[in-house]
Amino acid sequence: MTKMIRYRAALPLALTLVLAGCGQQAAKPAEKVEAKEAEGEIRLTAQQIKAAGVLIIRATAGGAGVLSLPATIESDPQATQVVSAAIGGRIVALNRNPGEAVRRGEVVAVIESREAAGLRAEVEAAQARAALARSSLSREERLFALKVSPERDLIAARTAMTEANIALRLAQQQLSAAGVGGGSLNRIGVVAPIGGQVTARSVVLGQTVAPDAELFRVANLGRVAINLSLTPADAGRVRVRMPVEIRSGDRTAMARVHFVSPVLDQATRLVPVVALLDNGGALWRPGEPVTAMLQAASTTDGVSIPDSAIQTIEGRTSVFVRTKDGFRAVPVTVISRGNGVAAVTGLSGREQLAGDGSFTLKAELAKGEAEHGGH
Repeated sequence: MTKMIRYRAALPLALTLVLAGCGQQAAKPAEKVEAKEAEGEIRLTAQQIKAAGVLIIRATAGGAGVLSLPATIESDPQATQVVSAAIGGRIVALNRNPGEAVRRGEVVAVIESREAAGLRAEVEAAQARAALARSSLSREERLFALKVSPERDLIAARTAMTEANIALRLAQQQLSAAGVGGGSLNRIGVVAPIGGQVTARSVVLGQTVAPDAELFRVANLGRVAINLSLTPADAGRVRVRMPVEIRSGDRTAMARVHFVSPVLDQATRLVPVVALLDNGGALWRPGEPVTAMLQAASTTDGVSIPDSAIQTIEGRTSVFVRTKDGFRAVPVTVISRGNGVAAVTGLSGREQLAGDGSFTLKAELAKGEAEHGGH
């Protein structure tokens, strides 16, 4: 239960000088700020409130619906791929530079490697064995038809043919997994897995790379992603397909919420949210900082107030509510904040509050409590 106290707090020197400038007698004892009997109350006249520069505002029924968040344009993860080779070797050709377009299946780099030579040699050897097996099978089929060769020889030839084809397919698949393309026996081409634009190149000519090392990064920038981090309370008001306005300077665009994580990020303790933005005109570039305005669902159990009205008093989030004799500090709970507006509970929505200048009231309240503690 709130302890009842009585104390008197002097107006700050700045406020006294303002009143003196208005023709008031600075030495008047009546011009002192008084504390009422209830804790957290400050007695002020209307003239004193005006002189202190405290702006009176009203709370608005209904929680804040707009969230303004800093964000960064990023490549769509589903439309971005790393280009690498399954084998290591020396880079002897680079066919694309960052910023250039590439089609799916185009050779973007050539690697010279002994392992590449071994893979190509295995394919050629398998092709030769398969050709020999086909020839042997044809001969055995003719001899069997002439009743010269027994059936078991025909069956053995068919088995050899099947095994040769399997070995050939295996060799070709191993070569395909490492890369494809023309070139000499010891070279292999690395192809782009998707069409798009080269956004990064990690190697230079003549460099020796290890297997699976990143060579290029290719992205289809026809659609970009915006990653947001929301508090659990704000995330509960966000739904998939909800619109998100993206702003940067005089440019604006509309994105849509694509994903709201069901779990919190362990590092930030915030909820990851991803919005997708069509970027057909290539107006937005990955890495660009933007402001995301998210029209979240308004709360029905809170009121909207300016951020300037919120102060922390004795560890509690509070606002100063106008009373007949001055102000009273009232604890509130912040539901969400964004774009200079906060949604809070603990108010009816009919109150008048101290907005700009409320920090002056906080200072006076702290000063009065300090003086009271010294009695």
